Amino acid sequence: MDLALEASRMSTGSLPIIAVGDLSSSDLGRRRAVGALLRAACLDKGFFYVAEHGIPSGLIEAVFAESKRFFDQPAPTKAAVDKSRSFCNRGYEPLRAQTLEAGAPPDLKESFYIGPEFALDDPRVMARRFNRGPNLWPADMPAFRPVMQAYFAAMLDLGERLMCGIALSLDLPEDHFAAFCRDPITTLRLLHYPPQPADAAPGEKGAGAHTDFGGLTLLLQDTVGGLQVQDSASRQWIHADAVPGTFVVNLGDMIARWTNDRYRSTLHRVVNASGRERYSVPFFYSGNPDHEVVCLPNCLAPGERAIYPPTTVEGHLQEMYRRTYAA
Repeated sequence: MDLALEASRMSTGSLPIIAVGDLSSSDLGRRRAVGALLRAACLDKGFFYVAEHGIPSGLIEAVFAESKRFFDQPAPTKAAVDKSRSFCNRGYEPLRAQTLEAGAPPDLKESFYIGPEFALDDPRVMARRFNRGPNLWPADMPAFRPVMQAYFAAMLDLGERLMCGIALSLDLPEDHFAAFCRDPITTLRLLHYPPQPADAAPGEKGAGAHTDFGGLTLLLQDTVGGLQVQDSASRQWIHADAVPGTFVVNLGDMIARWTNDRYRSTLHRVVNASGRERYSVPFFYSGNPDHEVVCLPNCLAPGERAIYPPTTVEGHLQEMYRRTYAA
């Protein structure tokens, strides 16, 4: 394998495992204790595992089973729900359709996008608001839609709970991000990574080095491995293997903007050197499209200026999509 794609094995404790069950506690002190743990993780790498998340294991297993069943279908069947048939970024995306790392070959992955379900006569759809519209659902897979919608709803709830924790971590009222969490842009993405080919082009990988666009990413990954996180101090790549019963959570660029880069949106990539098929399921929690993203006053030292100009969730996401798709 290309030496540039190798990574060190993550040492125990490099990414903390944070039990977030107490975010639902009636005891404010216990909720604040979780916030303190989140703060330490966000100031370090911006990557951490969450345990006690409340997502049933049976639902997780069903998501993986339906995802694999979809990607195992013939190319013409998957093409029937191709993303090109959607005006709102939904449906199937074939191999090498996205380039997350500038200057690198296209990503060696295929995916399927799912968002909140909006009817065609919804005012937000008629106005062609970003990522608002109906999903594309594969035919002859009767369990696919109910499984994904149940998982989507569960992750929506978890994302909102975690944003309360982020608020506490910043010494803000728990409901500080309530408006951000109202009618949020959220995307469930099913991903399939074939094994890294022996004759891969220089720099070719499952997902190029990138930071995530939005607020929080909640990643469900199988046991195959391949996620690599860059240590900002050493610039070395380290493995972030699956830990049973947890999700990997990482901060996106919006959180970095809010905190003047105190909280980290960290480079990561996927290199599937296992020789096996890899499946993962990120849930992107990006917030209300009209919500303003402007530096939080308590993240500025006296006399310090904000690094980033104000933007909105929708404006930021549109710019990120333009950067990573050729069309």
